[in-house]
Amino acid sequence: MITSTGSSQVKHVVQLQKKAKSRKEEGLYIVEGIKMVSEAPKEMTDKVYVSETFSVENRQLLQKLPAGREQIEIVSDNVFQRMSDTQTPQGILAIVRMKQYKLADMLEGCPLLLCLENLQDPGNLGTILRMGEGAGVTGIVMSRNTVDIYNPKTIRSTMGSIYRVPFLYADNFGDTLNELRQAGVSVYAAHPYGGADYAEQSYTQPAALLIGNEANGLTQEALEAADMRICIHMEGKVESLNAAVAAAVLSFEVLRQRKMIKKI
Repeated sequence: MITSTGSSQVKHVVQLQKKAKSRKEEGLYIVEGIKMVSEAPKEMTDKVYVSETFSVENRQLLQKLPAGREQIEIVSDNVFQRMSDTQTPQGILAIVRMKQYKLADMLEGCPLLLCLENLQDPGNLGTILRMGEGAGVTGIVMSRNTVDIYNPKTIRSTMGSIYRVPFLYADNFGDTLNELRQAGVSVYAAHPYGGADYAEQSYTQPAALLIGNEANGLTQEALEAADMRICIHMEGKVESLNAAVAAAVLSFEVLRQRKMIKKI
């Protein structure tokens, strides 16, 4: 059992929790909580850490984890507190290896992609990933200036969808949007002004929904790369929706239309 916060293993976990550069260089990230650790693919899980209290109270659960017993390390409660990114940790976390996706992985069948430009809120990004799984999104493309998807807050917000929804960061966002169009994917830019009513468009063919920065929206370059601007018309004095909410409204409209087509 690890009892010192000076342990190299403890320092490694803390480094991965706090520094995006370390996560990127090592291709590793941290997940916390019973759900996130239990759902982590066995082949992607490097190590599992549990607090002493958790190990005593959850022996049966530990036996059911995908990770083997040799991958589980027990640490004292105070050491686990140091390793955790949450104020009230559940007592279990894991080091998971990153999975690499290609754009082609997202284009099978009749794809629905979310293209996110410069999103900065980690909770928004995690919520979008989780929502995207529920709406049948086949992949998420992000600009290089979008917040790190492996940020601990983002990971928690995904509630496990990080393992199942393909995603990638585009080296050149504009070029990737053009690549999608060349592949037969229609790109719709969510815009608060001057766009066509989103509910009056047809999304039964391959589609990508373009969502911009929380404060500044989409860049001019991204808008020019889109096939059409669409708008969610609202009542009252509200000018725009939260990025995750807007993505959800649009994504579930696509899902609704595609389900209707299947019923016909």
